[in-house]
Amino acid sequence: MGAINGKEFIERINRLRANIWLDGKKINGKISEHPAFKGLLQTKASLYDLQYDPNLQNKLTYLSSETGEPIGLSYLQPKTLKDLIKRRTMMEIWAKHTHGMMGRSPDYMNSVVMAFASSAPLLDGRENCFPENIQCLYERAKKNDLSFTHTFITPQVNRSQLNIDFSKEPISARIIDKNDHGIIVNGARLLATQGGLTDEVLVYAAGGVYTEADAYAFSIPTDTKGLKFICRESFVGGNSSYNYPLSSRYEEMDTILVFDHVLVPWERVFFYDNTDAANEFIQQSSFHHYATHQAVTRQIAKTEFILGVAGLLVETINVSTYQHVQAKLSEIIIGLETMKALLVKSEIEAELDQWGYLRPNITPLQVATNIFPRIYPRFSEIIQLVGASGMVTLPTEEDFKSALRTDLDKYLQGASRPAEERVKIFRLAWELTMSSFGTRQTQYERYFFGDPIRLSSLLYKTYSIDKPIMQVTNFLEIDK
Repeated sequence: MGAINGKEFIERINRLRANIWLDGKKINGKISEHPAFKGLLQTKASLYDLQYDPNLQNKLTYLSSETGEPIGLSYLQPKTLKDLIKRRTMMEIWAKHTHGMMGRSPDYMNSVVMAFASSAPLLDGRENCFPENIQCLYERAKKNDLSFTHTFITPQVNRSQLNIDFSKEPISARIIDKNDHGIIVNGARLLATQGGLTDEVLVYAAGGVYTEADAYAFSIPTDTKGLKFICRESFVGGNSSYNYPLSSRYEEMDTILVFDHVLVPWERVFFYDNTDAANEFIQQSSFHHYATHQAVTRQIAKTEFILGVAGLLVETINVSTYQHVQAKLSEIIIGLETMKALLVKSEIEAELDQWGYLRPNITPLQVATNIFPRIYPRFSEIIQLVGASGMVTLPTEEDFKSALRTDLDKYLQGASRPAEERVKIFRLAWELTMSSFGTRQTQYERYFFGDPIRLSSLLYKTYSIDKPIMQVTNFLEIDK
C-alpha cells in the first residue's frame, strides 16, 4: 500500500468509530463531519494529498526497497547527511503547509516510531522486553502509512516531589493483570493530542518509573475495546475562515485517555514489568534526536509565519518607522535565525550510532527546546503590542455583508489596505494570540517537551563544561 492520500486517510479514520466523548456526549457518526474535528481532519488529509503532488512526491516520499511502493519520508531511517536533510526538507514542506500550527502533524509521531525501531536493539535479551514488536510496528506503519498519537503523562492528582501513587484503585494507567493473551491496563493517561483522530495510540513511560505495574510500552488501535477519549472543550471558533482562519483549520483536540481493563495483546507490547527499560529506553534511544529535529523544524516554520503576521500588521497601519516597533520585530528575527542556526548545527554535527543510523547532535536541539518555550510567549505579546487597540475592535465577516459596510469601510481602513482586508489581518493576529485557540498554542509551546525548568536542568547535566573550566584554571595557574 505505502503512502496514502487524503481520501484514504479520512475513510480509515471514519471506519474506526473510536469511543470519543465531547461535552458529555459520545460522538456518533462520521468523525470527519463533526464540527470540532472536520477542519483538522481536512487539513491532515491535505498533507497526505501532497504526497501525490507531482511536484512534491519525490520530496515527501521514498521508494520501498522491498515493494517499490512510495513510503512517507518521515519513516526514513537516515544513514547519511543527505538522508537527514531529505527528512528535514519533507518536514519543512508539511510544516509550512500548516504554518507550524499543528504540533502533532503525522510526521512527528512517524519520527518517534522510526526512532523506536532504530533503537530497538537496546531491548535485546532484556527481561520482559520484545524489541521485535517495535520493529513489526515500524514495518506495519510504513506499509500502511499509519498515523499515531501518544501519551505518557499521568494525571495531576498529587505532584509533590515525594509522592508515589499506591492507591488501591489505579488512577494513573497501570498493568493490573496478565493472561495468555496479553497485559490488562486500567486507569488514565493525559494529553493525547488528536486522541481518537489517529489510527493508533502509542503508550509508554518517559522515565521516573518506580513500580513494575507502571513500567510498560505498547501501541494499540484507536478503536481498542475499553479505550475512551475524553475531549476538552473545542476551540474551533466557527466554520468561517475569515473570522477564524486558524482554529477552523488547525484546532488539535487534546484528550484524556481512559483505559477500562484494556487488553493489550502480547504482540503489541514492547516491554512490561521492567523499570530499568522504562527509565532508560527513551533516554538512550534516538527518540529525542529525531522527535526534536522534527519539532524544531516545525517551530521554525511557525516563527516565520509569526514574523509574517507581525510584518503585515506593521505595514497595514504604517508603523514601521517607530524604533520600538523595529526593535520588537527584530526580536522575532533573532529568535528565528537562532532556531535555524541550531537546527543546521545539529545536522552538521550529526553522528552515526552503534547501529549505523545518523542522529542529529542533540545538544543544539536541546538548546532550541530551551529557547522556544521562552520566546514564543514573547512573540505573542509582540503581536498584541503592535496591534494595540486594533486587536479588540474586530467586526465579523457577517458585518461586512450587512448595512454596516459603509461605516466599516470608512472607519476601519488601513494605511495600505481596505477595511475588509485590514480586519481580516487583525482577526488572524487576534486568533493567533488572544483567542482560546491562540492561548492554547502558547501553553502548548511552553510545555511541548515538558517542564522548562527540567529541560534547563537536563541541559546543564548533559553539557560538559570541563574544557571551559580547564581554560580558566590554566589561565590562573591553579588546579582544577
